Amino acid sequence: MPDERQRRRSIYLLPNAFTTANLFAGFYAVVQSMNQHFEVAAIAIFLAMVFDSMDGRVARLTNTQSAFGEQYDSLADMLSFGMAPALVMYQWSLQGLGRWGWLAAFIYVAGAALRLARFNANIGKVDKQYFQGLPSPAAAALVAGFVWLSVDNKLSLSDGVIPWAAFAMTVYAGVAMVSNAPFFSGKSFALGRSVPFWMLLLVVAVFVFVSSDPPVVLFFLFVLYSLSGWFVWVWRLRRARRLGQRMRAEAEEHSTEK
Repeated sequence: MPDERQRRRSIYLLPNAFTTANLFAGFYAVVQSMNQHFEVAAIAIFLAMVFDSMDGRVARLTNTQSAFGEQYDSLADMLSFGMAPALVMYQWSLQGLGRWGWLAAFIYVAGAALRLARFNANIGKVDKQYFQGLPSPAAAALVAGFVWLSVDNKLSLSDGVIPWAAFAMTVYAGVAMVSNAPFFSGKSFALGRSVPFWMLLLVVAVFVFVSSDPPVVLFFLFVLYSLSGWFVWVWRLRRARRLGQRMRAEAEEHSTEK
């Protein structure tokens, strides 16, 4: 027990280095948005996602999890996936909507804060296979991907439509984070476990697919992911309803036989 308490109190360099890189990428995105370099800011948020996906996995692989690392990761996520996407979107388009713009940005920030707080409070209490609500990195990818796609002139919308499309995207991402929709977590894929050869080929294919047109591919992949939770939710509701109907039918049949 003393060794375990000491391990939980320890600070490990390797996983926290990835968390620091995540934090730096989020801060860099804010700075670049202030300098009107919105494409660079959006790319920095995606880089923060890469670093964020590595710190926890590295900590588990090297058995260097710590209470400090958990709290540090949450604070870094709040900047990189809470404040940074909202500020980038506001600087890029939302400020032209006046108070509606900053209200949309605040809804997103509040959703990210509530999402992270609920995640921390529910550690070990919910199904690890699914997230409760849209995870904040995916929400950040929706916002940053929309900015990247538009700045790269891959989104054919008029100048009058883009601010309201940005408004809708930002509000949706903020609300989806605090929803109860189940989104697949991907935690069942263990890096230390052996995989078939075709899995490596699939990873290579994904890299080739994304590199063909990163802003388009990444944005639409995360759009599909942000909608997947609602389909799972509807499927679960329908399954629960059918199960309830079957149980009531069996109960009525049982009472009739008596």
